[in-house]
Amino acid sequence: MVLPLHDDNPTTIRPYLTVGIIVACALVYVVQHLLLSPVGAQQAAYALGLIPAVLTGREVLPPEIALLPPTATVFSSMFLHGGFWHLAGNMWFLWIFGNNVEDAMGHVRFIFFYVLCGVAAVVAQVLPNPGSIVPMVGASGAISGVLGAYMLLYPRARVLLGLPVGFLIVQIGRFPAVWVLASWFALQLVMAIASGAEVPGQTEGRIAFGAHIGGFVAGVLLVTIFKRRGVPLWRQH
Repeated sequence: MVLPLHDDNPTTIRPYLTVGIIVACALVYVVQHLLLSPVGAQQAAYALGLIPAVLTGREVLPPEIALLPPTATVFSSMFLHGGFWHLAGNMWFLWIFGNNVEDAMGHVRFIFFYVLCGVAAVVAQVLPNPGSIVPMVGASGAISGVLGAYMLLYPRARVLLGLPVGFLIVQIGRFPAVWVLASWFALQLVMAIASGAEVPGQTEGRIAFGAHIGGFVAGVLLVTIFKRRGVPLWRQH
């Protein structure tokens, strides 16, 4: 799997919210997977993750794990992750691309943008399979929106890609962000089609490709509304 390692796109502000989201997700991971027992971690995923059938009213959680109203799990699910690599991958993408999008929007607009992309990702995941009982967890839907916004804001930024080989990462080269992120989105479309109708979250080792697609499209559509005045799209780099 090819990974982005770095971009040549400096920021003008400190990305407090990008860092804050990373810290919050890491702390939730520590509590869920390191402090709770395996049974407790699974119960947390069902209690705080988004279950399409519960959100749509087709199923009801047992009272002992029904900690939040179903609509509230739309937001709580964005901070849960199914495992270490799920967390690490999401946070790495957010760290590389999120700081520049926060720079283009400002702190307040960025957090609203991030949450709305996460909500759009949930809608895209739930609509095709509203009766799924598998919890959807992870920040990848919201982060996909960040990728969509980055692609329009900084298409010519150069992204260094690397290929993991054992314990080493071999640098492949620097490529325009528009090609890197458009290729990533195309891969999500292909994988969503290949995986069939049931594409729940990663709590059981599966990837929510529908959420990735919905979040990315939301990011592309919302970036014009949330970017600061004077920040151009498709800027020269």
